[in-house]
Amino acid sequence: MPTARDGRRMGNVTFADRDRLARTQTHAVALDALAAGIEAAHPARLVADAVSVADGILRIDGVSSGEPATYDLDAFDRISLVGAGKAADGLAAAVVDALAGTAAVDAGTVVTTEADAAQTVPGVAVRPGDHPLPSERGVASARRVVDAAERAGADDLVLAAITGGGSALLAAPADPLSVADLRVTTDALLASGASIDEINAVRRHCSAVKGGRLARAAAPATLATLAVSDVVGDDLATIASGPTVPDPTTYADALAALDRHGVTVPDAVAEHLRVGAAGDRPETPAPGDPAFDRATAVVIGNGRTALDAAAAAAADRGFEPLVLASGVRGEASEAALTHVAVGEECAARGSPVEPPAVLLSGGETTVTLGEESGSGGPNAEFAASAGVALAASPSGFDGDAVVASVDTDGADGSTDAAGAVTDATTFRPGAAGEPDGSAVDDDAPDLAAARAALDRHDVAPLLERAGALLRTGPTGTNVDDLRVVAVGSPAADGG
Repeated sequence: MPTARDGRRMGNVTFADRDRLARTQTHAVALDALAAGIEAAHPARLVADAVSVADGILRIDGVSSGEPATYDLDAFDRISLVGAGKAADGLAAAVVDALAGTAAVDAGTVVTTEADAAQTVPGVAVRPGDHPLPSERGVASARRVVDAAERAGADDLVLAAITGGGSALLAAPADPLSVADLRVTTDALLASGASIDEINAVRRHCSAVKGGRLARAAAPATLATLAVSDVVGDDLATIASGPTVPDPTTYADALAALDRHGVTVPDAVAEHLRVGAAGDRPETPAPGDPAFDRATAVVIGNGRTALDAAAAAAADRGFEPLVLASGVRGEASEAALTHVAVGEECAARGSPVEPPAVLLSGGETTVTLGEESGSGGPNAEFAASAGVALAASPSGFDGDAVVASVDTDGADGSTDAAGAVTDATTFRPGAAGEPDGSAVDDDAPDLAAARAALDRHDVAPLLERAGALLRTGPTGTNVDDLRVVAVGSPAADGG
């Protein structure tokens, strides 16, 4: 009988307690769309579409237009495989499977989280690291990845499996920084509301492996990177902080990011960046560096992959799909209000699409934490904010609109939930003038409690009490966040 781990290897996604959560057709469609999106972005499926071997030629197709990367496998003495990220083990395994019968991976190392390490990979050591904060064992694993790259010779092919989460997992501090310095800096950046581009500009300049330095270690071998993108715009320098591609940023850019968000970092980090900005420390490899003379990188899956599959799942169930945007950014709670407003327009006027409909978006929102912040990531905060807005909506959704948001890796922030699902009845009225909550569970938290939890960024306990958290466990992939606004029956009138 297949096990839960077998299901993950195949890319299957199941929401815990789905029968209760899918209490209406609209709820069921929302969950099915999310599951389909996550499954489509699983490494095994991505590699099956992107990687092929024919007549000894390895071909790697990307998700964007452009010529595929091709390699004559007979021209190489050895093939090694390195990598990092939450889906690195699955991506590595899928690549090894794609080569089976034609070529074998001789050696290599990938690092992923202990929870994400779902499988062994022939010829490749799968080693543990930690996320979202780097750790000592992550550093030890990162050193093994660098060692594997350095052992490659000029006549070897190095395959790099890079996925989201690699920034924390591939943690090797630049001299003289410590792991503790990286942890404090990363923690402060994640709480600051800085964008992932800004966060990774700092990470790259505090690392001995990020920002193209892994490519430098592999040179002069031929280097082929297969990346699964978890960032808006698929910037290869941002995915896992770009260990195998040129770094377009500088030490000065890293300092500017800290200043822009008022981030306080350890003295050692501040001094390290200042020395670099003054030109007294070598920069990360930039475009044109010889380290990239024989290096190619291809994005084989991204957030749009998940969105397209989610849209197809909605259409199969009779709901008209519409992708609003694949790169939503900004504060999670504010983005939720915009999504609800579009849902209101859909329900009341049939614009931009007639219900029943599913509105979809991808990207990565943020939460700017305060000093007394609690638990709950951007997806939980998005869903909670949407639930409050739905309850107060003048359109009177009455439970026929459902908002759900998940992190496609199955872990929203530092929680064990992927995200949450809410509707107009998730929070009961708590004061005069609030919407009629006759359909709301008397045990559910009230709107006042929901607003207070949003104010202090502590929505996970609130959503747990409301029975609204979505749990999948580790999904085996990581391609941004995925959001659904499902609007059921058409509005009774047009105004």
